[in-house]
Amino acid sequence: MKSKGAVRFFAIALAIVCLFQLSFTFVANYWDKKADTFATRIANTLSASNPSRKNQIYDSVKLHYTDSLSRMPVYNILVYKYNYLDVKERELNLGLDLRGGMHVTLEVAEDKLLRQLADTNSNPVFVKALAQAKEDKIKTQRNYIDLFYEDIKKADPNVQLHSFFATLSNKDHVSFTSSNEDVMKFLKDQDNVALDRTYKVITTRIDKFGVTQPNTSIDRNTGRIIVELPGANNPERVRNILKKPAKLEFYESYRLLDIAQFLNEADNALYTYQLTQKKTKAKDKSNPLAADTANGGNPLLSSSAADSSKTDNKDTASLASADTSKKADTSLAKSKKDTAKGKGKKAKEDNPEHPLYTALHTMGDSNAAKRPVIGTVKIGDTASVNQLLKLPAVRNVLPPQIIFAWDAKPEGTSDYLQLYALKGTEIGHQAVLYGDVVTDARQDVDPKTNGYVVDMQMNSKGAADWAQITKRNIGRAVAIVLDGQVQSAPNIINEIDGGNSQISGNFTAEDAKDLANILTSGKLPVELDIVDEAVIGPSLGQQSINSGLASLLIGILAITLFMILYYNRAGWVANLALIINIFFIVGILTSLEASLTLPGMAGIVLTLAMAVDANVLIYERIREELGHGKSLRIAIADGYKHAMSSIIDGNITTLLIGIILMAFGSGPVYGFAVVLVIGILTSLFSSILISRLIFEWMLAKDKVINFSRSFTSNLFNNINFDFIGKRRIAYWFSGITIAIGIVSLFINGLNYGVEFKGGRSYVVSFNKGVNTEDVRSILKKSFGHEPEIKTFGSNDKLNIITDYLADQNSDQADNDVKAKLLAGLAPLNDNATIESSQKVGSTIAQDIKNSAFSSIFFGMLVVFIYIAIRFKRWQFALGATVALAHDTLFVLTFFSIFKDWLPFTDVDQAVIAALLTVAGYSTNDTVVVFDRIREYLRNNKRSPMIPTVNAAINRTLNRTLITSFTVFMVVLILFIFGGHIIRGFSFAMLIGIVIGTYSSIFVATPIAIDMHKKSELDSTTF
Repeated sequence: MKSKGAVRFFAIALAIVCLFQLSFTFVANYWDKKADTFATRIANTLSASNPSRKNQIYDSVKLHYTDSLSRMPVYNILVYKYNYLDVKERELNLGLDLRGGMHVTLEVAEDKLLRQLADTNSNPVFVKALAQAKEDKIKTQRNYIDLFYEDIKKADPNVQLHSFFATLSNKDHVSFTSSNEDVMKFLKDQDNVALDRTYKVITTRIDKFGVTQPNTSIDRNTGRIIVELPGANNPERVRNILKKPAKLEFYESYRLLDIAQFLNEADNALYTYQLTQKKTKAKDKSNPLAADTANGGNPLLSSSAADSSKTDNKDTASLASADTSKKADTSLAKSKKDTAKGKGKKAKEDNPEHPLYTALHTMGDSNAAKRPVIGTVKIGDTASVNQLLKLPAVRNVLPPQIIFAWDAKPEGTSDYLQLYALKGTEIGHQAVLYGDVVTDARQDVDPKTNGYVVDMQMNSKGAADWAQITKRNIGRAVAIVLDGQVQSAPNIINEIDGGNSQISGNFTAEDAKDLANILTSGKLPVELDIVDEAVIGPSLGQQSINSGLASLLIGILAITLFMILYYNRAGWVANLALIINIFFIVGILTSLEASLTLPGMAGIVLTLAMAVDANVLIYERIREELGHGKSLRIAIADGYKHAMSSIIDGNITTLLIGIILMAFGSGPVYGFAVVLVIGILTSLFSSILISRLIFEWMLAKDKVINFSRSFTSNLFNNINFDFIGKRRIAYWFSGITIAIGIVSLFINGLNYGVEFKGGRSYVVSFNKGVNTEDVRSILKKSFGHEPEIKTFGSNDKLNIITDYLADQNSDQADNDVKAKLLAGLAPLNDNATIESSQKVGSTIAQDIKNSAFSSIFFGMLVVFIYIAIRFKRWQFALGATVALAHDTLFVLTFFSIFKDWLPFTDVDQAVIAALLTVAGYSTNDTVVVFDRIREYLRNNKRSPMIPTVNAAINRTLNRTLITSFTVFMVVLILFIFGGHIIRGFSFAMLIGIVIGTYSSIFVATPIAIDMHKKSELDSTTF
């Protein structure tokens, strides 16, 4: 062996690097266990009298313990010192499926970006083109702005884009002389700028979120931002952090006494308006507005408020008149005369003469007239009150600068929100100060109230403006408004200089921390849509770790036992190379900061099984050389030499498949592909070079080396089967099976996973086993149609998939679907718990589907090109490609036929990864067969092709069957022990291994032979 020194040096260097990288994982685990032990002991002690607080105390103490370590050196290597945060950042990164957490894919709402750039232009042609482009993008996955231009041109061929985008805000870029091409360039530039700014803001927010090893990436091809938060267990908080625009504004306000007269006039105007509607009702009974007025309620309130005069007035009345003995109680629902005088007599709640005051009931104190609050309304009625205040009859009598804004949250446990009257500037209802002047924000505790607040520091210009604003508003309130909601409206006592200000608002510690984080990060330039979301609970993550480790250990044990039983002492050498290979794979993953996922664990097991192939090829060639009477040293050297071509060809084709999976895959598929690619490279190094070094050492030490046992030495040696002669039987078998499969695909179709069809998927656990048909029947009532329900490993855990509100990405839609799910499951009285959830929007579902088809197509194309170049004959490339298509159709046939019989036959990204892995494995097997055929044809140039090909297949049959058996055995272990998440993947692999072995002999080779001319079959050169 040449360059033994270089190989030894590289192996030692790589081992040192891997060991160094993995040491951080060991140190992190050590300190995490110490933190866990400490927190458990304290929690047990402090919760002795109140066990319900144990988990809360544990979380708080553990967080405090790890925070105290964050800046302390906990790991010293030579002159380098690493604190706890450094160690956690460098430990092996477990994927969300192994540790729990949240994965979110965000997309810039480009339709809203264009509306924003057009100053919310309401031109119907413009609005329709925006909506149509959004639908077209889902179908075509093309650039949104190009689609918008095409759609608006269809509606108006002579359209001039500058008529929409030549606004005051865009005056430096778009004018009324700008061409459509110039405007399109501006729009695309703004789209890219918005994406970059959004990514920067999101990254800053996530870095301060408080989880270890967060991952944020940007996909410029799709304009999406992908966020992974390991350990995050509060989806609502994550969504709030990611989507909150963070538009901070400071407004001066109206006092109630300042606008009492205007409110009086608005009340009169609304009363007159309702009388008019009532008269119209007499002529047209179909008018719902007059009908509601006739019933004595507010015509624009929601049904709960509109019926308050009949059934629901108790809540309202009690709020408005509680403790009437106190003079402090006042109400806005007063007579017109008393309101003008500022006295405190209230009107009846159902008084139709005061519709405005009926809607805006409140309870105040003696200082109510000096505050900016004009009403207190039930949360469910706020939308109706908004509609009422927008009526021209109301707006026309109110001050033109008045802006109405609601409280961010109700006080305490109340379900009422206060409505504030804010004062905009004379130009466009602008705020007097904006959040871009804030340079820093932090969570703090108000010593007076012991409540959490957010302290803000402004820049010099903001400080000067703030001083002027507070100076002219002494004795009045200035409202601090975030995203249109009033966070606080403090009464200004004196001028505030220095640029310091504070937001208070009934915050929890988490609320204050998140708000400070958002304000420091800055506002989002445009609204975001969550198009893909997955939430994995920690318990499900632990189950994945257990099942993944079990399958990994059992798979390794099975491989090592087989190699020892079949190849005797040489099997020990192969096993040592396999263990070194695992060490290298995990070390490199850690070095690259890549995530180890459950599919990644499957990739390790599969890589090891495929690595055995290299050892089998080498050992079988060595056994052949020994059979020719060569010495052990020469047989080993020649065995490695002659096996090299097959090993390289087989692994390169699989490597190309892995690269394609990395290019087109995402999430678990990408994680699997990364491990597969790394594993192929390390397997080549370990199987070819490390094992050779070990053999050289054993030869130098005169160690006994055996490559077989008595019962395996002559196995498969005397096989002489006419494979090519039986090819027509194989053609019929394959043809009939595929025909049945095609019919099944047309009639039965496939069960597409939520990734391919969009919707929401939930893994729900129960205290005991439940009947899927009962659950399906119950949920049909909730969703209006039957959801897809399958057991998730056992009958006490179900995977529930629904397309209810699948086309809506809003938080409200998420909450509605979840609420209907839990409400529907409530009759079971079995404490249903959602352990994980996934949401896939229609846009990304179509994108994933397109990527899947692209990956399969390019996988086959790459294999065809490589084999055509490597073997210099298109017939062999065609045979291999047809075999790949054959194997893919076989797997899909099984998934179609058994889709209603087996719970793991959903076609998702993992199954697509399995199809491509089968393609890689099948190609690897085919290439080994082709390589031996090429060798035999070269050595028997004047012999007929068919007998020579038969001899080559028979000679390599031992390697084919041994490798197939080993891979099948390991994948079967994955199927049994790997957990439900990868069961569909494993099932596809099991089918693919059997069919791939069959097709490499009975499909790929016969087709390659049949594509030759008859004259070429008599004698050939290669």
